[in-house]
Amino acid sequence: MTADTAAPDTAVRTAGGRLALVDLARGIAVVLMVAYHFCWDLTFFRLVDWPLLTNPAWLAFRNLIAGLFLGLVGISLVLASRRGLRLRPFVRRLAVIAAAAAAISAATWLAIPDDFIFFGVLHHIALASVLGLAFLRLPVPLVLAAAGACLVAPAALAAPPFDEPGLRWLGLMTFAPRTNDYVPLFPWFAAVLAGIALARLALAGDGRVRDRLSRWNVPRPAAPLLWLGRRSLAVYLLHQPLLIGLLAAFLALANPAALQQSGLVPAPASGFVAECTAACTARADAAACRAYCTCMQGRLAEAGLPADAVMAPASPPERAALRDSVEACAAESGAAVRARD
Repeated sequence: MTADTAAPDTAVRTAGGRLALVDLARGIAVVLMVAYHFCWDLTFFRLVDWPLLTNPAWLAFRNLIAGLFLGLVGISLVLASRRGLRLRPFVRRLAVIAAAAAAISAATWLAIPDDFIFFGVLHHIALASVLGLAFLRLPVPLVLAAAGACLVAPAALAAPPFDEPGLRWLGLMTFAPRTNDYVPLFPWFAAVLAGIALARLALAGDGRVRDRLSRWNVPRPAAPLLWLGRRSLAVYLLHQPLLIGLLAAFLALANPAALQQSGLVPAPASGFVAECTAACTARADAAACRAYCTCMQGRLAEAGLPADAVMAPASPPERAALRDSVEACAAESGAAVRARD
């Protein structure tokens, strides 16, 4: 969840022309991001059963990481434009981030087409880096008011027209999309605007805050965090393939069945029926459950729905198709199964 968006500060300088405190903050965010993704990978491989997508504490942790990175985008925009925006470095960095975002979309489309990343944090950073330019010279109260408007926009403006695939990047959908990283324009642009406002306030006035920041040195034990903060885009692009590869290699040696359960390698054709039957027999006859689950496997395939849609149908059309399938298969098999709302 990040990109290396830092730019040389032309007014507040440290060694190498960068503001050390910003790089340190980004390095901390990188460590938090890697830790969160490692936990996600453990759940993906079913080595643990942590509710990352439903538990408020996990969701708050994820949101904290995304907010840190996006806030630093706003801060970096201000630092990079203190004496006027240098267009060539800005466009070059923007092109790198946009290309990385496109690569993430393409890679996840090939690997997990049902949950591919169509507008994740890199996509947001690329767009926010452009939109943020319009707020660099506006009065700080107006920037903060715009941040507040971004925060309330999803609740105030969400409507079915925004459910269309081409508009889902706005964040005004009426349902949660199926994707492994979703950082839409609203409400997340608020974090970028907050970073712009914070940097503007810190660097304004008589310069005392600016002078303190320029003299601040990173403690030696924190030097690795500074190194990570200056290479956050590379870490973002490389850490997940590395973590997943290491875990997959470990499981291939220690527990090959877990690879099939994760979906990283194909499971036997009867895998869905077996798991479904095991869950169903707690409340229905085993023979009826096998007939029901076999029916559901065929109907899910006909509807083009992934097997995990049974647990978490994302869109209203998916929920409707799943409800029809459950009712039809339950009636056909005689299993006492009800569709989830």
